Amino acid sequence: MSPFFKIFSPLALSAGILCPATSSIASTQAFSAEPPASLRTLSVTFAATSPATSSTSSTSSTSSTSSLTLPVVLDRALKANPQVAAAMREVQAQQGVMRQAGMLPNPELAATVEDTQKATRTTTVQLSQLIELGGKRSARMTAAERQYDIAVIELAMKRAEIHAAVVSYFYEVLIAQERQRLARSSTDLAQTVTQAASKRVLTGKISPLEETKARVAESAIRIELAQANSDLINARQQLAAVMGSHLSVIETVAAQSPGATSPLTQPNLMSPLNLPNVPSLSEIMASMQRSPILLRARTEVDRRHALSQVERSRRVPDITLSAGAKRDEQLGRNQAIFGVSIPLPLFDRNQGNLQETVSRTDKARDELSATELRLGSELMQAHQRLSVARDETILMQKDLLPGAQTAYDASLKGFEFGKFSFLDVLDAQRTLLQAQSQYLRTLSDTHRASAEIVRLTGDATLIAALISDPTASISPF
Repeated sequence: MSPFFKIFSPLALSAGILCPATSSIASTQAFSAEPPASLRTLSVTFAATSPATSSTSSTSSTSSTSSLTLPVVLDRALKANPQVAAAMREVQAQQGVMRQAGMLPNPELAATVEDTQKATRTTTVQLSQLIELGGKRSARMTAAERQYDIAVIELAMKRAEIHAAVVSYFYEVLIAQERQRLARSSTDLAQTVTQAASKRVLTGKISPLEETKARVAESAIRIELAQANSDLINARQQLAAVMGSHLSVIETVAAQSPGATSPLTQPNLMSPLNLPNVPSLSEIMASMQRSPILLRARTEVDRRHALSQVERSRRVPDITLSAGAKRDEQLGRNQAIFGVSIPLPLFDRNQGNLQETVSRTDKARDELSATELRLGSELMQAHQRLSVARDETILMQKDLLPGAQTAYDASLKGFEFGKFSFLDVLDAQRTLLQAQSQYLRTLSDTHRASAEIVRLTGDATLIAALISDPTASISPF
């Protein structure tokens, strides 16, 4: 049985059991398109952050002038996250490596004095210059450029990773806030049921046992509230860590609806949602070709090939040209000195290093093929998770939540008038709470899958901008 049916079967069964009970009072209490006042709910819109999403939003459980929206959190995280800063420093370091790779060898100045007596002393001054042959300098520069490209791509990968983590943790905080608020609302509902049961016990309409059951149910909901409070603290801690901040700066987070200028402060769980779009498989495959993960594997092949060219160029010996003057005091004259030196590659022709780099180039090609397969598989799985979670969220929003809420309201009102037993109220309440909890989990899965697609596809704009200008100065702040 699929997870979808595992989720819906018990809830649908509970709603089905309650349907006959609700039909008896449907004539006096018609279903309204507006959600009941007793149900506080969540509206989440996913703001456009990548080709895989169209909009991003969620709601905060409390109204606060210090509420953080997703764009603000993303901006702070990309500026303050130490992992992004470290990746930027690596890019700066590789700029230095690339600059050093183009430097020419320094000339060498040598002076020798023979004999300590001035009359018979011979003094020699000589200037030598190494001349690199075999394309060593250009091969070295190419290898350094490919290493710089990898550093830039890893920076883009880290930014995409932090971006996805921020989006995921942001919605975890939003949903934890909503779960906490729903738990508080459920506590109020449980108190209402307990008070109603107490009144009926006093009038002798029900036994004290049913009041005890109501109080037990209320205690269980209070435990759920304590768990919701703990989950919210943990979610805020995760978001603060990825932002490079302390927990104290994370008070509440708030969503922003499309076109709005201020965060949403009145959530509505049953209002229409602008969920993340589900891209087609062709779009997924096209975005995969621009993924920093795949681009890094390709660049690694180029870097390994460039390193093999460096080792191949080292098989050609360099020559050293020298020129100088020699003063012979005994002869009383100066002599010009010219020289050429070249090592003879009789034994060491760099065979081992060349074999290593060629083999590592082949290894990089194999790893590229493996990366393509793995990335394609992960993207298709994320696409499937997003599609299923989005469909489940929409179904819950349209069918399950309104039905569960209507069943609960009807059973509670019928209980007050003595038409339903207390067990009917408990069943309806349990079904409503399960539906709300499952809805929030599915909503979280939807945004988590969308954030995963963002992480895997990455940010191609940053790569193109930096590689096109390798001398650009990069600051992490």
